[in-house]
Amino acid sequence: MHKQHISHLKIDSNTDKWIFQSNEEHQNGVADLSMQFASAFGMSEWGRVLGLLHDKGKEQKTFQQHILKESGCNPDIVVEGDYKHAYVGALVAKEMFNKPPYYQLIDNIIMGHHRGLYDDGEKREIMKKSIPSDVTLPSLDANLTIPNITERYDLHTVIRMLYSCLVDADRLDTERFMLPEQYNRRGGKSTMSDLLSLLNNHLQYLKSNSSDTEVNNIRNEVQQYCIKESENNIDFYSLTVPTGGGKTLSSVLWALRHAVNNNLQRVIIAIPYTSIIVQTAAVLKNIFGVENVLEHHSDINENDADEEYTKTQRLATENWDYPIIVTTNVRLFESLFSNKASDCRKIHNIANSVLILDEVQALPIDFLQPIVNVLDTLKRLFRVSVLFTTASQPILSGEIKGTLGCFEALPNIHEIVPEEANLHDRLRRVKLDINDNPQSYYDIANQLIQHKRVLCIVNTRNDAKEIFSRLPKEGITLHLSRMMCPKHVRTTIEKIKAALKDDSETIIRVVSTQLIEAGVDIDFPVVFRQSAGLDSILQAAGRCNREGKLDICTTHVFALQKPLPRGLMSQANNARLNTTNVDDWFSPHAMTLYFKNLYSRQENFDKKNITKDLYCKEMNFETASKNFRLIDEKTTSVIVNWENSLNLVEQLKTKGLSYSLMKEISQYSVNVRDNDLKKLIEAGVIEKIDNYDNLFVVSYCKNYDELVGLITDNYWLEETYIQ
Repeated sequence: MHKQHISHLKIDSNTDKWIFQSNEEHQNGVADLSMQFASAFGMSEWGRVLGLLHDKGKEQKTFQQHILKESGCNPDIVVEGDYKHAYVGALVAKEMFNKPPYYQLIDNIIMGHHRGLYDDGEKREIMKKSIPSDVTLPSLDANLTIPNITERYDLHTVIRMLYSCLVDADRLDTERFMLPEQYNRRGGKSTMSDLLSLLNNHLQYLKSNSSDTEVNNIRNEVQQYCIKESENNIDFYSLTVPTGGGKTLSSVLWALRHAVNNNLQRVIIAIPYTSIIVQTAAVLKNIFGVENVLEHHSDINENDADEEYTKTQRLATENWDYPIIVTTNVRLFESLFSNKASDCRKIHNIANSVLILDEVQALPIDFLQPIVNVLDTLKRLFRVSVLFTTASQPILSGEIKGTLGCFEALPNIHEIVPEEANLHDRLRRVKLDINDNPQSYYDIANQLIQHKRVLCIVNTRNDAKEIFSRLPKEGITLHLSRMMCPKHVRTTIEKIKAALKDDSETIIRVVSTQLIEAGVDIDFPVVFRQSAGLDSILQAAGRCNREGKLDICTTHVFALQKPLPRGLMSQANNARLNTTNVDDWFSPHAMTLYFKNLYSRQENFDKKNITKDLYCKEMNFETASKNFRLIDEKTTSVIVNWENSLNLVEQLKTKGLSYSLMKEISQYSVNVRDNDLKKLIEAGVIEKIDNYDNLFVVSYCKNYDELVGLITDNYWLEETYIQ
């Protein structure tokens, strides 16, 4: 009888005795799961091999000593040397599959299944080691077929997908032994067919209870187009629907029908703005139930859910094992380019799915090349259909030209609603009044005062604060920016919505940053929008006469007596200014001209050279992961003094940081730039929380204003001088 090596140890709650999971049992369990996951994209045998080899290093005497000591089973045992185990399986793989590219598709995955995928240079150094003498080579009959890699950008995604299968399988099998109650909480979700039935029932209810208006007729028409086009094969699709055309429900209808027709397993909706995510997730949970919709972003209020629901949702965020996922662009794409086990764990569940990219015009131009390349790989090798949805469709197919070159983007994208449907004209509720002559804050404030109900959207937090400060505080006059904590933002938006529905509230004036521009369901008769790109201006126009209850209303575009922030904001505005010969700014033709102009001003579409790190023979996963950051602005999160936030801080100090407490505290946090953080430190109003390097609290009450949020000015100094 061969010796059994320990993989995991725990105390049995019934007998109070130590029990162990053998390494053979663990490896077989991981192999079965990894095989199952990889079968979704035709690489089941690769998944099995990864599972069987990943923990071969645990056979070392030193590891067996280590686990006995660290678990507390035998705390006095001496560990006689290096007990690291992950690299050993990689060496075994090279020994068994000694011809490239076989072991090269395995070694980094096994070596990094805890630590993360390596850069090739560091990996090669580790691979110079020898297999420990107490590790045996297994008898392994494996028929590995090389995947159909046709593009140089395919390989890094194939490796990362296999890595995801192994990491998730390893974590799940460990959980099955160590935490069986937690493991059993997973699964049990509805199928795509089940969800389609629920959606059909909901749409039928809406139709039977809606009036016979032109807008509702157009929404039904869009849905019919979606039903028809859902029967097509896995490919790239776009749904370009102006504001008010029912884009959200229509896209989900297409996605579920398309999933059923093509035997796909889930729908993943990626959205750039938190406000839209919260709104979209709420709509979908109402239709499909909370047990079928995972809302995965950083701005979730744990108090809104019961304990069991919270636990289940938290588990699901680890591996996206839900039929419908609503998440952010940042989480989706940074995971697809990450080297970290925790980020990559979920991505194998993207295979065999429908991916909806909402507000696709917000995809970052600086990373457009690696993004469209990974989407192409997902479609061809992993059976992912991609739907781009927006009211202002960018150019993502064919040749995209920049100042220093160009690249071939996606192949043909199928538009679901044909141009002859003429939706942009039939849903017209707004006209643009564009004045690009520079004006002062006072000029804009005076124009806003001429209207009783008006929304003004600007580009920066400071501009919002300056214009707001010049408005008389009469009726309901409100400010919105990310200097307000998330809960404060939500509360203010709900106040705005309630006021707009109340006919007795005559004066409603709101000055906001772009956070209100997309996805926030509000309706003003007049909107002002600071100079910006055409896509942003049209998004702002979508908050004007949104319900179409009035005749044609006006969105005023204005310029301030100050330059726009350098970078994309300035480039986008310049592209708009140089888009000429346009009769109708709302037309698809205008949008095409605008995006061509915008792209032509871009030096390249891979600012951080991700292609250099991942598309060459030398692949640097860790370097690429560090460089692929969609939000690169250096900010620090600070907890502000609003409502009961300081009570939460006291809980943190006394009880320590838990998951639920962290999520609750995030509702009272504001991201501040380095210069603002410096001001707060110099003013002496910011406190660093002991034992937590990156947690700060602004406890001084005057530094958080009920209307404008966090104030970075030094109030203490002002009061001192007055005295």
